[in-house]
Amino acid sequence: MRALRLLLIVLALVFCVWSLASQWDEARRAFGELSWPGLVGAFAFGVAGLVAWTFGWRAFMTGLGSRLPIPAALRIAAISGLGKYVPGMVWVVVSQVELSRAHQVPRARSFSASVLAVATSTACGLAVAAVTLPLTSAAARAEYWWLFLFAPVLIGSLYPPFVTWALNTLLRLARQRPLEHAVGFGAMARAVAWTVLGWLLFGGHLWLLCLSVGGGPRLVFVAVGAYALAFVAGLLVFIAPGGLGAREAVMVAVLTPVLPAGAPIVIALASRVLLTLADLAYAGATLLLGRPPLTAGNADAEPELVTGTPPGKE
Repeated sequence: MRALRLLLIVLALVFCVWSLASQWDEARRAFGELSWPGLVGAFAFGVAGLVAWTFGWRAFMTGLGSRLPIPAALRIAAISGLGKYVPGMVWVVVSQVELSRAHQVPRARSFSASVLAVATSTACGLAVAAVTLPLTSAAARAEYWWLFLFAPVLIGSLYPPFVTWALNTLLRLARQRPLEHAVGFGAMARAVAWTVLGWLLFGGHLWLLCLSVGGGPRLVFVAVGAYALAFVAGLLVFIAPGGLGAREAVMVAVLTPVLPAGAPIVIALASRVLLTLADLAYAGATLLLGRPPLTAGNADAEPELVTGTPPGKE
């Protein structure tokens, strides 16, 4: 498992660097057209968005019975987040599960928290886009109306009793123990709040870039919705590292009617590079802080709470 964790990290770094190198010339020209205060602010908002999403994932872990210390949660989320640059979103979940094992978190529990975090992020992202874009972006309304239809369905699927049933069904199919703790309304509410805050911060990141190319303060709603819609579209193209290409295409389509000619592609390229650097900086910062002490007690209650259930295969 230690070798697997190292391999996942190395693969993630390789694809992450490739993502930067493959578009560096275009991004460098784009950076030349933007103000440095705007770039620094957008970078800071991107890092803050990553931290907010970490706390959303940690809320699910806590609700499922594993309260990770904040330094451990930051380290696990930051390093595993690089997995999205490896083709196939499964690597984020795999790395979160394996890194959580060092803190005595059962794989079924960390898997459930990771799946919940991805589902919540997708549902909240579509909901944010559905609230902000239909009234502010005719282009988004005309081209991506069908994505908005999924928003109420996905939000409804976050109803905690349904979530508990769905996760237990997945675990049963995987021949794992059912959840020791049902997903509660409190944990879901906290996770959704942190996730929505993350979306707003990422939208602020895009808005600051728009301001650098002549966009006005009123574009804040378009920027928030554009980023949310673009990110969700990138998730659907899970083969591309970090949604490369799909995210930029949606972003350009939504921003083209409201920004000067040529500015949307500049914004899309700058956003991609800044957020990739934010991912690397976030992971690097948690590594420089040193390894947090191992967490005890996360798995202690498992045999007592699941009585009469045959052990699953881990």
